[in-house]
Amino acid sequence: MQPENREPLADVVFGASASGQPAASAQPGGANEPDAAATPSATASVTTTDASQPGRHADSSDAAGTRSSGARATWDRILTGNRDGSPAKPQPSESLLPEQRGSRLDDWFGRVINSPRRLQLWYWGAPALVTLLAAVLRLWNLGYPHSLIFDETFYVKDAYTLLNNGYESSWPTGADEKFAAGDTDIFLDSPSYVVHPPLGKWLIAAGLGVFGAGDAFGWRVSTAVIGILAVVLIMLIARKLFGSTLLAVMAGFLLAIDGHAIVMSRVAILDNSVMFFALVGFGAVLLDRDDTNTRIAVKLRALQEKGTMPDWGPVLWWRPWLLVAGIAFGATCAVKWSGLYFLAFFGIYVIVVDALNRRRLGIPFWLSAAVLKQGPIAFLLMVPVAFVVYLSSWTGWLVTSGGYYRDFADQPGNAWTGTFAWVPHALQSLLHYHESAYSYHVGLHEPHPYMANPLGWLLLLRPTSMYYQAVPNGDCFSDNCVGAITSIANPLIWWAATAAILYLVYRLARYREWRVGLILMGMAAGYLPWLLYLGRTVFQFYTIAFEPYMILGLVFVLGLILGKRTDERYRRTRGIGIVGVFLAVATLLSAFWYPLWTGTTVPYWFWLIHEWIPSWI
Repeated sequence: MQPENREPLADVVFGASASGQPAASAQPGGANEPDAAATPSATASVTTTDASQPGRHADSSDAAGTRSSGARATWDRILTGNRDGSPAKPQPSESLLPEQRGSRLDDWFGRVINSPRRLQLWYWGAPALVTLLAAVLRLWNLGYPHSLIFDETFYVKDAYTLLNNGYESSWPTGADEKFAAGDTDIFLDSPSYVVHPPLGKWLIAAGLGVFGAGDAFGWRVSTAVIGILAVVLIMLIARKLFGSTLLAVMAGFLLAIDGHAIVMSRVAILDNSVMFFALVGFGAVLLDRDDTNTRIAVKLRALQEKGTMPDWGPVLWWRPWLLVAGIAFGATCAVKWSGLYFLAFFGIYVIVVDALNRRRLGIPFWLSAAVLKQGPIAFLLMVPVAFVVYLSSWTGWLVTSGGYYRDFADQPGNAWTGTFAWVPHALQSLLHYHESAYSYHVGLHEPHPYMANPLGWLLLLRPTSMYYQAVPNGDCFSDNCVGAITSIANPLIWWAATAAILYLVYRLARYREWRVGLILMGMAAGYLPWLLYLGRTVFQFYTIAFEPYMILGLVFVLGLILGKRTDERYRRTRGIGIVGVFLAVATLLSAFWYPLWTGTTVPYWFWLIHEWIPSWI
């Protein structure tokens, strides 16, 4: 398999630029490049341009016109000799008919979007429809069940006390039932010991503030909105990454209909926010990569024109997208500490990419420059910014006096002495709180019926049951009715994405494609650290943090299968058929599973036929 012939990550007809021009083809890029950091380059193809540069696309009518004019010229030579009427000169053997390219679907769609207005409609309209679908699946009947389910018992009530006291407060016994019944102002002034930072709970509190704490819709709406925005964001990232509207829409569609993403958007817990902010940081790193590589090349060319070639290469101080990444990863940490892994992994990624880019540009001391000159600047642009964002999330705890451990340093014998005695007591107390919370996390080994070993996450062995309730006299056309919310992914999407990620590991080792490397870095940041805690009490639903990168990896492979419209007709038609069947079956499975993702009352036998593996029960 030659990588230069396997570059179908966009489609001539279905990709389109914002300017209204259809995209010719998006190349995977990097398959035959010297390293993973090399920028994508145009491929020598009749109708192909560099997909990584928005707005540079070939017009689909050119390809069709070339084929038709080629056919006329061939027949002129066959019937009359040369086109000027003179007898035909002997020609090398060639096919009498031009080889058919693309598929009938390509030809039809090319006629459908043959005007700038229609191209604009495809470019914006298709993602808008996917966004609408995601909103419907996440917002429909969001207030049911009207009870605090699973970990909502912690986060919703914590969010409400944050909104009222500025810190998480304790609740009396039996508070869940009273809270659901509308008796919400029964919290105590005494603090509650919590082990997660406040930002995710502040986001939940925003919904409570707008819609009220007495409505379950208000508990969950913030999480649902975040889930919808994640679908929009993955489409923007996929379009930038692959240069194709079609593949962007496919990525958004798969995330929109996947059950794990749906459930995590319909239950008021923290992990959906971890996923979203990490994805924002991922997108910012993608934009920084393109921007930085281009600017270094321009600066280097300017120096070469002046007759100088610095051994270390130019240094960039202003990298705005790296600042955005720092803010996003700081926000990720401010929801859950697992966000720190994203900051660390992508901080290393930025330095590695810079080193490889400098090597590609011929800078002699490329590694030293990336690590010792540009590396510290990247650190300053990301890490301190992330720390400020994280610390800001604790503002409510810092400016009030009632939070847990808030007065720890004020107690006799607890304050620091010596060199660091000048540190404010509030920050000393906060650090002590963090030490206590860390000890709790690493020592958490309490058994739980739905705990799931991280080694089985990719196989979907133990999904989390968020809610299960027998419904007496339920209107389900059966004597035995149940309502359930299970955070289980669409099995076809999840298992196919797992296979795709494994293939991408192989592909990165063989072809060193930068797009593959970036996707796998997101996957590694979200998954690999959990392998250090195989004995801890952890759950399958944590995987929402890296699911977008599984989806991007799956879409990459679907793009390879799909091919380009410049492929031979049988190859292109077969690719479209395989991808079409996959999407159709995935859609049917989501429709089949949707009642179990939303707590819909169903017959017990209907619930039972979804338990394909005994460990799912």
